This record gives sequence, C-alpha cells and structure tokens, in this order.
Amino acid sequence: MTVQATEPTGGQLTDDVVGMSHHDTTARRILVIYLPLACFVFVLLFPFYWMAITAVKPNDQLTNYAAHSPFWVVGPTLDHIKYLLFETSYPNWLWNTVIVSVCSTVIALGASVFAAYAIERVRFTGARVTGLLVFLAYLIPPSILFIPLAFIVFQVGIFDSRLALILTYPTFLIPFCTWLLMGYFRSIPFELEESALVDGASRWQILTRVILPLAVPGLISAGIFAFTLAWNEFIYALTFIQSSENKTVPVGVLTELVRGDVYEWGSLMAGALIGSLPVVILYSFFVDYYVSSMTGAVKE
Repeated sequence: MTVQATEPTGGQLTDDVVGMSHHDTTARRILVIYLPLACFVFVLLFPFYWMAITAVKPNDQLTNYAAHSPFWVVGPTLDHIKYLLFETSYPNWLWNTVIVSVCSTVIALGASVFAAYAIERVRFTGARVTGLLVFLAYLIPPSILFIPLAFIVFQVGIFDSRLALILTYPTFLIPFCTWLLMGYFRSIPFELEESALVDGASRWQILTRVILPLAVPGLISAGIFAFTLAWNEFIYALTFIQSSENKTVPVGVLTELVRGDVYEWGSLMAGALIGSLPVVILYSFFVDYYVSSMTGAVKE
C-alpha cells in the first residue's frame, strides 16, 4: 500500500492565512509588543530622568514634596552644576577617569588578543584548560583580590597615583576580554588561516593581516566592555587613591559630595549624570559593531 502526500491547495493556504490573521490584531500587538517595550524603556530611562531633574532642582524643591512634585521641576537652576564644575575637583576626577580607563583598556586588549589567539588558534596542549582557567579568573570577585593587590601597590611605591589603577585594572579586564575574544576568534573560519600558512605567512602576519581585520567588531565590543568596567570601578579606586586630585568620578562624587549626614543631592546627581555621558556616547557610536560582535558576524 502506498500513501500519497497531499499538498494543500491555494484555497487552503488562503484559509490558513486568513485564519491566522485574527491573531495579529492591533490589541494583540499592543499587549505583546508595545506594552512590554514601553515598560522596558521606562525602567531604562527613568533613572536618567530622575538624575536630570534633580540636578537642576533648587534646594527648596529637593525635599519639600508637600509643596512640590518630586517628578517635575519648577524654576530649574544650574547652581548645582556650577558648584560641581567650578568649586570641586570634578574636572580632575573626570580627567583621571578618562586616562585610567583608556590606558587600562588598551593594556587589557593588547594582552587579551595574544592570549585569546594562542588559546583558540595555536592549539597547544592544555588550551581548553587554560581557557577555562581564564574564565574562572574573571569570576573571582575584586573584593578578594584588592587586599593582596594593595600590598603589592604599597611595596612598588605607586600608592595614591593613577598608575596604581592603570596597572591593577587589567587584573579583571584581561580575563573578561580574553574570554570574549576567544568566542569571537572561534567563529573565524580556520580555512583563512590555513590558506595564509600555505602562502608562507608567519603567525604574526596571520594575526595582524587576517585575524585582527576580521575581528574588529569583537575588538570594539571587548574594548567597550573593558572601558565601561574600568570607568565604573569603585573598590580599587577607593582603596588605592587617597588624595582628592587623583580620585576618579565614582569615588570622588561619593566621598567629596557627602559630608557626614549632609548629602548634596543636586551636585551628586549632576556628577552621576555627567559621568555617565561618555559611556552612553561610546555605545551610541559603536552600537553596530557591538551587535555584530554579539552575533558573531563573520562570513566565510
């Protein structure tokens, strides 16, 4: 006995399409797509809105919620921002944060490229174990590492300097960047490297002329993540920096704008808002490369 497969006719396909179309109504799109998206956008942007309105609120509106709404500002002022920029060391904190973040990110990326390439492409004995150890090193919390690192920083004589942060931040940036680049290097076809070896290229030439040009999205993504981690780091900066002029933004805003039980909320929010802008601008410029690296966009 033979069974013949019957194909749906054009009328049946039309009926199926019409039957499914009632699920794609306006109410369903609002409930399934637009409402969750609106909730996500609200949760994401509300902290920035709160920081912005608090930064321009007069002092009498910051705590007097009986006479003024906490969600709106009447008669905005720039006094908090002026105080932050011209009467504190905030410009120095911002400059210190930029220098430390950029230098530590460059060091971390340079070391991570060699480590990730060696683990994923050279295929030496124990490569997988090494990659696992690198990932486990990233999982070690900084609250455990800062004690031995503090001892080393004191012994070397770089305490209370930007160099202390530049040399200690790679301890948690390199494992993370290496783990991220390992996954991206793994997505690059081995045939490209084998063809370069057949043509007589050295390992250095393969890395610089074949692998790195294809891995630009991954490098940018790792750099963004490393820069963000270094920009927002708090424990090492609090432990290794003492003088006000050498502090970074996360530490300076918290330690210099809070005096006992007095919180300068306007300047605090202004400092937090201005401090978050460089990271937002960085993500906005390289969002295409970031998404590309997350999806492993490499075509053979």
